[in-house]
Amino acid sequence: MDFVTGGTLCVLLLLALMATGLQIGLAFILSGFLISTLLIGVDSALSLLGQAAYFSIATPTWTCIPLFTLMGAFAAYGGYAQRAYNGVYALARRLKGSLAIATCFGCAMFGLLSGSSIAATAIFGKMVFSEMQRIGYDKRLSTACIASAGTFASMIPPSMMMIIYAMFTQQSVGKLFAAGVIPGFITASVYSIYIIYAVKRNPRLAPEASKSSFTPEQRRKAVWNMWPVIIIAFAVLGGIYAGVFTPTEAAAVGAILTLVFGYFQGSIRKFSIVNTAMKESANTTAMLFLINIGALFYSRVLALTRLPTEMAMFLLNLNIPRVFIMLGILGIMFLLGMIMVPVGIYALTLPVVFPLVVRLGYDPIWFGVIALKLTEIGGVTPPVGLNIYAMKGVIPHEYSVSLEDIFSGVWPFVLCDIIVLVALFMFPQIATWLPNLLLG
Repeated sequence: MDFVTGGTLCVLLLLALMATGLQIGLAFILSGFLISTLLIGVDSALSLLGQAAYFSIATPTWTCIPLFTLMGAFAAYGGYAQRAYNGVYALARRLKGSLAIATCFGCAMFGLLSGSSIAATAIFGKMVFSEMQRIGYDKRLSTACIASAGTFASMIPPSMMMIIYAMFTQQSVGKLFAAGVIPGFITASVYSIYIIYAVKRNPRLAPEASKSSFTPEQRRKAVWNMWPVIIIAFAVLGGIYAGVFTPTEAAAVGAILTLVFGYFQGSIRKFSIVNTAMKESANTTAMLFLINIGALFYSRVLALTRLPTEMAMFLLNLNIPRVFIMLGILGIMFLLGMIMVPVGIYALTLPVVFPLVVRLGYDPIWFGVIALKLTEIGGVTPPVGLNIYAMKGVIPHEYSVSLEDIFSGVWPFVLCDIIVLVALFMFPQIATWLPNLLLG
């Protein structure tokens, strides 16, 4: 068997194993190991797997993943999401659809502390959905808004997927973090504009805006209570961009500050809460590391087969404008987002398309934002929209909301994401201006 044929079989075998429901990390390892055994023998395949398992993890950058995960867990138990939501709601209360708008920007603010879109969806689903139903919001708008806004935690730093993209492509984590800030908050703004338009067009989607707005003192107090979120985000991101901290050190500082503020505010004073947060972080980290080891081993096997190089050269030799090649890449990643988890998409596509993207002259930081925006869309589109399943899992039993209701409600928000994606494609400076300003 020649190596390119082996690479093709490796891709097909991975898709077949995933179709059986096998855990994604194990699917990467098994498909990569079987094909590498056929190509270079079992001893060399075991050696390659061992090297991938060690060298892909034995790097200081990976340490920030469990630390950022722990920071997000402390933030979840410390009530930071509630503070962010209340502060934004106090400012947006006079608008019709204000609960949904506050959810969008509340998720964006909470994304500054949590890199997990599923966690953000679950937390805001528990916190907001029942209140939305109590005052008369349409259930499709409510669930779709929460599930879609939860994806902001993937774009707005600190983002786990940005770190994983950096590992695959050897790009700067700090630049990627900076690149996600403006697109994340632009998406929240586009969502809010859609909500205002939709509610104005169909008043049955949301109740009338509250006439009894907050008193100035209540509004100031609600906004002031967001100070822990702002201070922690400033310490983490500002420390990275000022050159004071590495991403790993910033993650440690963020986790400590989140715990300390939670203690002094009275929300994290029991050791059982700290213990539970650490256990959850350990479980999440173990799952991520298994997926990452498998994904990186799989990408090494693909590189060994020279399939990515051959495909890149084939596409480069085609006499077509580079924009059509990029659109084809984006189309493939968009379709994969509907059936695969983000790490799987990165492992399957980045070894092939990233060298091609760079050779075509596109900015790798900009492409990271584009790739992440596509995985955000995949988080809410069927059949593997993980945020949808997270939202469904936290809906109280007394409310009759099906998966079909949630999936049918997300499409306007997907359209908003596509509008932002087109803007990023036409104006790359949206993603590249801030990292170039801060880090050169």
